[in-house]
Amino acid sequence: MYFESHAHYDDRRFNDDRYELIDALHDKEGVHAIINIGCDIKTSLSSLSLADSYDFVYAAVGVHPHEADSLDEKSFALLKDLTKEDKAVAVGEIGLDFYYDNSPRDVQRYWFKRQLELAKEVDMPVVIHSRDAAQETFDMIKASGVRKGVIHCYSGSAEMAEEYVKMGFKIGVGGVVTYKNSKKLIETVERLSIKDILIETDSPYLAPSVVRGTRNDSSNLKYVVKKIAELKNMTEEEVARITSDNAVELFFK
Repeated sequence: MYFESHAHYDDRRFNDDRYELIDALHDKEGVHAIINIGCDIKTSLSSLSLADSYDFVYAAVGVHPHEADSLDEKSFALLKDLTKEDKAVAVGEIGLDFYYDNSPRDVQRYWFKRQLELAKEVDMPVVIHSRDAAQETFDMIKASGVRKGVIHCYSGSAEMAEEYVKMGFKIGVGGVVTYKNSKKLIETVERLSIKDILIETDSPYLAPSVVRGTRNDSSNLKYVVKKIAELKNMTEEEVARITSDNAVELFFK
């Protein structure tokens, strides 16, 4: 049984088969829980709507650094209201992205700080996006006092991953772990306890190497689990069970 900790099934690439696919993932692929992730107010709302359609789908609500300049006090107040919805289980996807810089860096920093404060206020875990901003992301989280969440699609060093774990965070591992050039992520998985890892796909993005270039979905979690099992000298069943338990602990306890 797989716990999908990060997907975007409200994405337009699923418009033709969204509900049939989610049904099949649950009934045929062993995916027993999905966290659908918001990236702005619109997708936070659509994630909640999707979650309301299924008893095994939940939502994270938040504004991605790409969309940080879309926030203002009015929309931030709405985001705060969304955290109170029954199927909302996390604040995310939030963070810093200095690779694309789709929003100015000072704007990213400001709304990341505000969303961290919101998560602390409402006592929710955070789903963190960080690209080309590893140290600053870490420093802002540490300063915020937020002590539960997942670092999505982790790309930093193994040493920093260990520091995140000490602060109470989980490390999100997806299809990238199957790529030949993912030496840092492989080292991270080898060094961490399996109890500190969540599995994810980031669907429809970042399909594992065996299906790279295709639309990703949670049926591909089995490839992530297989690679982690190889690296940790564990069975695939153990990896699936423990990472599921980890996600339940983070999002529901």
